Amino acid sequence: MSERQEQLTVELSLPMVRLDTFLREKFPAASRGALQRLIEEGHIRVNGKAVKATHHPHAGEVIEIHWPEAKPAEAQPENIPLEILFEDRSLLVVNKPSGMVVHPSAGNEEHTLVNALLFHCQGSLSGIGGVARPGIVHRLDKETSGCLVVAKNDETHVALSDQFAGRRVKKIYSAIVCGELPRETGEIRAAIARHPSHRKRMAATDDDDGRAAHTSYTLVERLNAATLVDAQIHTGRTHQIRVHFQFIGHPVVGDDTYGARPNARLKELANYAAPRVMLHSRDLSFEHPRTKKPVHFSAPLPADFQEALKFLKLKKKKK
Repeated sequence: MSERQEQLTVELSLPMVRLDTFLREKFPAASRGALQRLIEEGHIRVNGKAVKATHHPHAGEVIEIHWPEAKPAEAQPENIPLEILFEDRSLLVVNKPSGMVVHPSAGNEEHTLVNALLFHCQGSLSGIGGVARPGIVHRLDKETSGCLVVAKNDETHVALSDQFAGRRVKKIYSAIVCGELPRETGEIRAAIARHPSHRKRMAATDDDDGRAAHTSYTLVERLNAATLVDAQIHTGRTHQIRVHFQFIGHPVVGDDTYGARPNARLKELANYAAPRVMLHSRDLSFEHPRTKKPVHFSAPLPADFQEALKFLKLKKKKK
């Protein structure tokens, strides 16, 4: 993409909408993170002045957007610390922090997990994923933390991919969801497809173009206006847990994309606003491609997740 300039005029004042959210609706091909970075770097200005992503658009304001020229797709090694749960000559399992993008993409060309892996592994990664995704067998959303396995060679990559495709990899997530779930356990079976009008979003659907998706969950603890659950995904659809819990009316806490209103309600009831999507890939089990033995890895709940639980538990006790 070559450099270009765009300009738009705000028609109506939006006192409850952030600038990055407003622009996300206008330019669905750009991620919210990419827009936030453009705002921070001064590529997006309002009435000729630099503003913050939290700015609320007002009627008559002129927003100028400078889209920089795209950088080369090939990722470069970066000395970024990694929390490694396991490593041998075939693979490694990392505890991905929230906020880290897995692989480079438009708007996130640097500081990704791939950049860190290229430095740590010094080129010893499978090439099946291409120059942008070396070693990447599966992925986690930017805000989702936890276990992720990486292949160091093509043979391992193929074997792990077969296990994922054959649904022989066990993945359990810790999630805090909005509201009080009515049942102790549940099964969610709803096909998932690309959202018809929002290209970056997914949606539960009964259309023929949807792909079958299955999530099961177990209630762990009832909180103040929220619930802690263990969720196991039996398929690997994009945003599966987030879409499925929205589908049953209990979106993940902190997920403004799939649950803005329930999260606003949580803020009213519990005076809590999550710093990110409260979803953590806690347990990952599969057959080691080389040894053929079952292996299991766990990532402890990160500090922000524990703080969320502590806050909601304290509020519940005070009722």
